[in-house]
Amino acid sequence: MLHAHLTTLHVVSMILEIFVTQPELTEPLLAGSGITAADLACADTRITRTAELQVCANALKVRSDLGLELGRRMHVSAYGMVGYAALSSATFGDAWRLMLQYPALLGTYFKLELQIEGELAWVSACDYQHSPSLEVFNLEMCLASLKLISDDLLGHPLPLSAAQFRYEEPAYSARYAQSFACPLHFAGARNGFAFPASWLQQPLPLADAVTHREMLERCRKQNSEFNTRQAWLQRVRQLLAAQLTAPPGLEQLAQQMHCSPRTLRRHLQELGTHYQELLDELRFERAKTLLGEQDWPICRIAEHLGFSETASFRHAFQRWSGVPPSRFRA
Repeated sequence: MLHAHLTTLHVVSMILEIFVTQPELTEPLLAGSGITAADLACADTRITRTAELQVCANALKVRSDLGLELGRRMHVSAYGMVGYAALSSATFGDAWRLMLQYPALLGTYFKLELQIEGELAWVSACDYQHSPSLEVFNLEMCLASLKLISDDLLGHPLPLSAAQFRYEEPAYSARYAQSFACPLHFAGARNGFAFPASWLQQPLPLADAVTHREMLERCRKQNSEFNTRQAWLQRVRQLLAAQLTAPPGLEQLAQQMHCSPRTLRRHLQELGTHYQELLDELRFERAKTLLGEQDWPICRIAEHLGFSETASFRHAFQRWSGVPPSRFRA
């Protein structure tokens, strides 16, 4: 699943709003994210997904049901162009087909699916490929928000028939009822919720053909630009990943991308990242794989990832994961 490398302060601002009565938590919530007070004061600030998830991880230490709470605050208007295109769709089913057509514009970490099974329509989220420790949090936020979007589209609550979650029941499961007023099944076969399929034919109260055509064209353009940027970024990642044992410098990488170092820096900045961050991400991904699947000594892994000293790799891994490589392997 592709997702925007660069995002707004929307989620971070909502988290700070949740803890607004506890101003002493602001600094701990932002710790390690690189987000400053000046950034918060600027509405146009863009941050990386890594920074956003760091704030989420910090906040989860304070409130375990944070994903549900954020999802209940993320209305359809929070999704920009694709949200307004969905609102102006002719029917509920049309709106869902539109959103599934442009998953990248939703900025989700999951693959979203809408499946008809008998008389029920199941909305499910799968193929999560980010930090395992944040999977339940991201899933709760995603599904709770999708339910809220459904309510917004219809102008009233969508009646649910069932909800399933693949993980074990959390201690705060009673709070799930605020988003999923239906029978809940934990340790289930999927992550999703179901409603009568007949609702897909329901006309939407804000349907407008002219507005919808305009919004749809903007979605197509935005999606095309996004995919072009992602394809370029993917090429950079592929080149770096193939050379992790002896990573090319910025200038050499620019030559391989057939552009100048200045152009490479500018494109990466526009995507909300930079050379060292990409290199660190790829090294971290490879390190986790080697620690989990290979019986290599730490020194060999460090050499494989282009570190001249094992100690440098240990310090880097501690910075990336919060634990030393030996503890991660254990």
